[in-house]
Amino acid sequence: MAATLDSIRVEVKVEIKKALKAKSTEPLERKYKSFQHTDQDVTACFDQAFRDFQLELISAEMNVGVIEEFITLSIEACRKDILTSSTPVTLLSDIFDLLTLDDCKKMFCYVEHHVHIWKEDLFFSSCKNILLRLCNDLLRRLSKSNSTIFCGRILLFLAKFFPFSERSGLNVVSEFNLENITEYGSECGDADDENDVDAQEGKIFIDYSLYCKFWSLQDFFRNPNQCYDKVQWKVFCAHAASIVSTFEGLKLEHLDKSSSYDKESINNYFSKYLTNQKLLDLQLYDVNFRRFVLVQFLILFQYLTTTVRFKTAYELLPEQKFFIQSTSEKVHSLLKETPPDGEEFEYIVTKIMSREEHWNAWKNDGCPEFRKALPQAMSCTEPVATARPPRRLLGDILKEARSKGMYHMGNTELTKLWNLNPDNLEACKAKERDFLPSLDEFFADAIEEVSNDRLKREDLLKDGYGWRALRLLARRSTHFFIYNNLPIRELSAFLEMMIRRIASAKSTTPSNVGEDGEEVEDLFRQSEDPPENDGEFQVPNIIPFRVSVLTVTQFHNICRALRDDWLILAKKLDYRPDEIDFIISHNPEPSQQIRNLLNVWFEEDDDSTLENFLYILEGLELTDAAEEVKLAIEQNKNLTTDTSNSNEND
Repeated sequence: MAATLDSIRVEVKVEIKKALKAKSTEPLERKYKSFQHTDQDVTACFDQAFRDFQLELISAEMNVGVIEEFITLSIEACRKDILTSSTPVTLLSDIFDLLTLDDCKKMFCYVEHHVHIWKEDLFFSSCKNILLRLCNDLLRRLSKSNSTIFCGRILLFLAKFFPFSERSGLNVVSEFNLENITEYGSECGDADDENDVDAQEGKIFIDYSLYCKFWSLQDFFRNPNQCYDKVQWKVFCAHAASIVSTFEGLKLEHLDKSSSYDKESINNYFSKYLTNQKLLDLQLYDVNFRRFVLVQFLILFQYLTTTVRFKTAYELLPEQKFFIQSTSEKVHSLLKETPPDGEEFEYIVTKIMSREEHWNAWKNDGCPEFRKALPQAMSCTEPVATARPPRRLLGDILKEARSKGMYHMGNTELTKLWNLNPDNLEACKAKERDFLPSLDEFFADAIEEVSNDRLKREDLLKDGYGWRALRLLARRSTHFFIYNNLPIRELSAFLEMMIRRIASAKSTTPSNVGEDGEEVEDLFRQSEDPPENDGEFQVPNIIPFRVSVLTVTQFHNICRALRDDWLILAKKLDYRPDEIDFIISHNPEPSQQIRNLLNVWFEEDDDSTLENFLYILEGLELTDAAEEVKLAIEQNKNLTTDTSNSNEND
């Protein structure tokens, strides 16, 4: 029997490989039918064969894409009754046990995108426990502080997968996470110190008493049932009143007045704040920190005043209700006063707390299953007869419209709109529908400022002017696409150059334009004596980016000296093998390869100066190229000296 089972599994693995290649279950169906006359449990053999094949697949190559295709094949095999319905999720569970956490993130995308499959009747009942165990195993492997986003994705998937009434995902008895203990030390600070404000530095110094009061409140937030004890309630009231009064005394109005405050900084998330006493004076001025503490007060007060099914039976005293109401009003007022957008934040928190009351009432009712209410006509036992005219066939409607030379779009307004003109494409080309301004009209003010030397580059970027100008140049200007695929560093400089060209073309007087139509004044620097083409090195008219400190001749000579040793230079510049392969694949000749490498390095590296480049070449003992760079540096120094002397003479 064992030999027969082994032979079946071996044959099935061969068919699995064929099915993966063909992306079809037909080979598996044929093999399954051929084994049906045997006495063996064919489905169990196929299940084990899939698990064996998966192990071999992972051992051969850790390719997430291939694994996803394999799982998809197992899903289709289940629908053909070849495998048991739990096999695809069992295979997923085995895969996640073998993958690294980075690969688990990629593979979990497949699980998320196929949540509708796992919820099908064929898979749900047999797969839900396996998927729950898979997700819990992943959560145990992940760090709650470093992998917060991935943990959230897993919890959201479970919320989508299980129905609301699934009791395994509900905290039915309203238990608290008592293991979340906040520890704070007693070694720093002095109990005799008093709160003091330094008028010069504007900082508040926290004494040890206030420090202990503040962090001891976290124990009440962790376990609100302590408030039902009379002694503990007095402690809570004293500490809460002290902290709320401290917040009222420390206003954050400076955030509204400070223009340097970045609103995006409030979106930073920390799993747990540090409890060092020296940090508390800074934390009290932090927007997120203050909001977290105030919202904790509201959650605690809502729990104390709301009827919860499994809560300890305790009736609040009038003075306790008064304290909760008055403190809640102060907390809401503080949330409104906390910038930025304090009132909006307080409104959102209030809405969330009101929705929480509905969820609490639902849990008090025993968590009944959510069902859509059926229409009254459908809920009746007897069918309701309605007098509805017979619907015309769509083919008849289309034939009738075509006979009239019209289009039927299935909607009255669309049909009316589509038939306004017999030829819609020609209607779109009509002159009255061309709302694009001309170049002279759009750039009239800018051309006038250029002519009077009053153009400011920063004005070209105001109110979306730069974006509209680029769109117009792409449609109207013949100069827009004259450059290669290397980008312009500054949009304002590019727009100024284009405006000068338009003004020059309008007045038919050249201004700062070369013979080939290229602007050379501000953006680029051209060589006056470009070398002759030797048949293998294409000399560009313009040296782009930061390599513009070189003339074409200098750049040409440096590339010629390095074209046989450019791989050594690339490794020294920390280029990865895949980046080197990319340069080789896009540049067939060595001269083109070294030119591409230098262009990218001079553009992207912050230390890409000629002096640093010379230092690297001398370290690699590339003497010919080093001599060319030295010569370029000397020529540039001489050119700078001559320019300064001429300016002094002028």
